[in-house]
Amino acid sequence: MTNPELDLLQPYPFEKLRALLDGVAPADLPAVSLSIGEPKHPAPQLVLDAMHEAAREVERYPTTRGSNELRETIAAWLCQRFALENAGTLAEQHVLPVNGTREGLFAIAQCALDRSRAHRQVLMPNPFYQIYEGAALLAGCQPEFYAIDEQADDNLHAITDKQFAQCQMIYICTPGNPTGAVYSATTLKWLIEKAQAHDFLIVSDECYSEIYRESEGAPSGLLQAAAAMGLHGYDRCLAFHSLSKRSNLPGLRSGFVAGDASLISRFVEYRTYQGCSMSGFVQRASIAAWSDESHVQVNRAAYDEKFAAVAGILGQSLGVNTPPAGFYLWPELPVDDQLITRRLLAEFNVRVVPGSFLARAPGRDNYNPGTNHLRLALVAPLDDCVTAAQRIVQCLQTS
Repeated sequence: MTNPELDLLQPYPFEKLRALLDGVAPADLPAVSLSIGEPKHPAPQLVLDAMHEAAREVERYPTTRGSNELRETIAAWLCQRFALENAGTLAEQHVLPVNGTREGLFAIAQCALDRSRAHRQVLMPNPFYQIYEGAALLAGCQPEFYAIDEQADDNLHAITDKQFAQCQMIYICTPGNPTGAVYSATTLKWLIEKAQAHDFLIVSDECYSEIYRESEGAPSGLLQAAAAMGLHGYDRCLAFHSLSKRSNLPGLRSGFVAGDASLISRFVEYRTYQGCSMSGFVQRASIAAWSDESHVQVNRAAYDEKFAAVAGILGQSLGVNTPPAGFYLWPELPVDDQLITRRLLAEFNVRVVPGSFLARAPGRDNYNPGTNHLRLALVAPLDDCVTAAQRIVQCLQTS
């Protein structure tokens, strides 16, 4: 016997990708993968050193709330990055370490959503990170999708008051996966006002917040918008951050959630029973990472270089706009996205993800906003990204 709601889960995008490519023999060329958004830049040495020095922490049980030093370090980073105030109160009441944003974004739905209520909708972007959908379904609630593209503010403003009135929670992703679009401070304030008017929770996935184009500047964050409105308690607001993208540490599984103190308190209670506290040596490594910005600046510069090179090449065949943030390109294709994905592997040994695998086709129109797009993760070395872009152009020109 298992939870029947497990039957509602759809295959993960990479399961679909494996099925799509089953039986496809890769071309006899050096392989390049732009499919998985796993950072490939080197991990900061100062983080590795800190983790090594704290190896004996495995001899002690970690606490659910994490160490005071970790929460204080995170609070100081939030104040510096998002112009928040009162780091001491922030660390004590508004911050909780999580084992990567994936775990936290899923768990918060199990903690915060109420399946007994008449309105059980959870708003989420489309295309989207599939964890949002699974989290809502396993919490006994109903995903409700809003389409996204490069016009992030317009996408949110298209949500109706009726939809807001029927939802308990909204997931937003800024910068967006896969579009790289960011919400303006004005729109984030508007969303907070809607949450106050209709009594829903905002969960902001900001794990790409530090991978932005230097020419565009740092994106606004949900807590920054709340503070600018005078809401220093961050009511109905939770922001999730991670070291995976910012610091090239996807295997560390380290992030945090910050925001509404009452929700953080209940989340601590939930997680105490779930037993998912962060290991001590991971906490020490995280303190080192959140305390240093130099490696983050180097990281951004490397992505900027790749975007400049790849966008110029792809522009020969596609209308490609460099996004203000993130490490994905989201080009629209003149051909079927699944067909071109198979051809790229078979003829050019390039792995990508079809956009349609990252989205749903809800409603009567059965429209999937990912159709005829590719998600290209520019995580490989610069030369590999350039090679992949050249092969994609060649593939399109021979379609």
